[in-house]
Amino acid sequence: MSDASIKDVRTTLLRTPWPDNPDMRGHALGKTRDLLVLEVECKDGIVGMGYLNPLAPVLRTIATCLEEAIVPRVIGRDATAIEAIWRELWRATYTVGQAGITVMAISALDIALWDALGKRAGLPLHRLWGHFRSEIPAYGSGCWRGSGGDGMIEKAKRLVAQGFKAIKMQVAHVHDLATDLANVRRMRETLGPGIDIMIDVNMGWRADTAILMGRKFEAYDVYWLEEPVRADDFKGYMRVAEALDLRVVGGETHFTRFGLAPFLENPRLPILQPDPMRGGLTELRKIAALADTWNMTIAPHLFPELNVQLLASIPNGLWLEHMGLLDDLWVEPVAVKGGMITAPERPGHGLAFKPEALRNYRI
Repeated sequence: MSDASIKDVRTTLLRTPWPDNPDMRGHALGKTRDLLVLEVECKDGIVGMGYLNPLAPVLRTIATCLEEAIVPRVIGRDATAIEAIWRELWRATYTVGQAGITVMAISALDIALWDALGKRAGLPLHRLWGHFRSEIPAYGSGCWRGSGGDGMIEKAKRLVAQGFKAIKMQVAHVHDLATDLANVRRMRETLGPGIDIMIDVNMGWRADTAILMGRKFEAYDVYWLEEPVRADDFKGYMRVAEALDLRVVGGETHFTRFGLAPFLENPRLPILQPDPMRGGLTELRKIAALADTWNMTIAPHLFPELNVQLLASIPNGLWLEHMGLLDDLWVEPVAVKGGMITAPERPGHGLAFKPEALRNYRI
């Protein structure tokens, strides 16, 4: 066997401009796209890549965490021992971590290790994990509240024209409740009955407001109400889920299966939305298995280019969220056709940043 021990771990920070694209108008994701790219090089020359897009100004903090707490513990380790490495790093950082920066740092490394293992095996991750299907439905996301009702509707119309059978719009934070309700009504009137409409609150309400508005939204055949309350308000989540007929979903802001435990112990949410940046691919797979035990499905948060590998390997993968946040930076972005994303057959996760992006946007 070739030498799979970890020779080097390299971190690159990128600050890239947003593409000049009408679909991005009205977003509140910052003036630039800040990315952390991590490469794990093994002694036999195999290199795995992981990345983070934290959507917050924390890149240098994560890089420092990697330098101080993570990388020194993995140099010389067997890169195929992914489960052992995750567990050791989790325990080593537990008293100062459990969530936040430390888990995001672990996630970047974890994604890179799985990429390296897939390359070593010559298999895409969905084949390595046990293939289930190749095509996964995607919904068109990013009908931004900041673009107003007209802007959200115009983007939704473009998404439907591209073949998406479902779209996601935002409420709360910017508009008053009457305007939010009017925007949802107008969206349904514009799209007609054949397109699913997801609504994202982004933790903008308390439970009583979410119940009030959710009951009004039900008249417009809403597919789900996402993150209606703050992430740590589990009792509020349960109150909203019990009061409404429409689906209440969440999970993107929770870290690891431990952070999602209240949802798994009391499965009132039919769909979980874990984020690969909050536990890595190792945790994402465990969350999916736990959810399946309770007949819950998975619609992971963003990053369809990564999440397609998971959903192509499990029976309870429901939706991919497509927003196109990084499409212009990949050598080969995931293909979207007719509202479906096809899992790539390239080894590992199959992703590579364009060399000019790594060169021109390095911090």
